[in-house]
Amino acid sequence: MRFRKIYVEISNLCNLSCAFCPGTKRPPRRMTPEEFVTLAPKLRPYTEYLYFHLMGEPLCHPQLDAFLEIAHSHGFRVILTTNGTLLARQQELLLSSPGLHKVNISLHAFEANDLTVPFESYLQECFAFGQAAKGKKLVVYRLWNQGGAEERNQQILEAMGVAFPEPWVQERQGIRVASRTYLEYGDKFDWPDLQAQEGSSRVFCYGLRDQLGILCDGTVVPCCLDHEGDLVLGNLYEQPLEQILESPRARAIYEGFSRKEAAEELCRKCGYARRFQ
Repeated sequence: MRFRKIYVEISNLCNLSCAFCPGTKRPPRRMTPEEFVTLAPKLRPYTEYLYFHLMGEPLCHPQLDAFLEIAHSHGFRVILTTNGTLLARQQELLLSSPGLHKVNISLHAFEANDLTVPFESYLQECFAFGQAAKGKKLVVYRLWNQGGAEERNQQILEAMGVAFPEPWVQERQGIRVASRTYLEYGDKFDWPDLQAQEGSSRVFCYGLRDQLGILCDGTVVPCCLDHEGDLVLGNLYEQPLEQILESPRARAIYEGFSRKEAAEELCRKCGYARRFQ
């Protein structure tokens, strides 16, 4: 197993437009179950964990059940990252799926400019999913907005305290609020953008070390933040992953980070990568 996780973008479509998310200008697309059947065996030798996310909202995919079933048949453990708005609709599927390991719920999605339900109802549905999980699945509530739009965080925490009464326990992976249910904080960061101002070339990143990404059209990219597919390494529908990872561009990225140097312009314009300087 070479990678701790691989991101598979089963769809780049989303039902929200959140302030913290750059979205993508790529053509709207959903991966088909037949395409995933082709990809899954190519990925299995490289990781145990698949994240059904890069851009897009995975719970929007009308054939999510098929993706979970295919992943489970290959022995993958699936992690979903969701804005939480569709959890009630998909709750039965998610809690009954043996291949689903973890659900990350981005509570900072309240920043969306098109959240159509009242804020209190949104929180209630998010927390109801964690209550229904009852430790069957690992559930992580994320507030990745430190240094950003934090004005409603106290209201969120108060509502969480009602749904998951204290005491809460600080652990290495976050604050445990119930059995296998956590609250996780994170800092707001600037997504990589070729139009942004270039930073220092002294950069380290875990892209191609513990992770890589597969876009919904099969394009392989070094990390989960390449939302436009700027760093194309190859296409998994056309090439084996071993060949893609040994390509000159992939090797240059990997070896550059080994020297704490960014071989690509996009990496020098990534706010997240600056965390590792």
